[in-house]
Amino acid sequence: MFKRILFAHNATPSSERALLYLEHLARVENAEVIVLHVYEPPERYMAMGGYEQLVSQLEALAREVVQDAVEHLQDVDLNVRGLVHAGVPARLILEVAHEEDASLIVLGTRGPSNVKDLLLGDVSTEVLRHASCPVLVIS
Repeated sequence: MFKRILFAHNATPSSERALLYLEHLARVENAEVIVLHVYEPPERYMAMGGYEQLVSQLEALAREVVQDAVEHLQDVDLNVRGLVHAGVPARLILEVAHEEDASLIVLGTRGPSNVKDLLLGDVSTEVLRHASCPVLVIS
């Protein structure tokens, strides 16, 4: 049923909990797993000195997050690969899900960033609204 699962890892406690569900689902479904972390460079600091170094550090942290998850899933004999992208998280999660023909998106929710998204965070809400495949959100 789920041949390719996209795990949108946002380095939060809910993502760590989601990893446990993902591991079980991928094993039961014999699915390939794609671990994705999207970091959003803070544009408001673009004109300041050291911006390139800040972005470089954000990318390095993103790669560590993905590598840790990939190694964990490889250690339990799952077929997994990792991706890191810079940009708007919800948009990129949806784009990668489409490009990779994901049959399921798994993500944790960071929580609300505004009043209208009281139950879920704004990224998870956006992914749920626009995904063309099932979405499993872990809080």
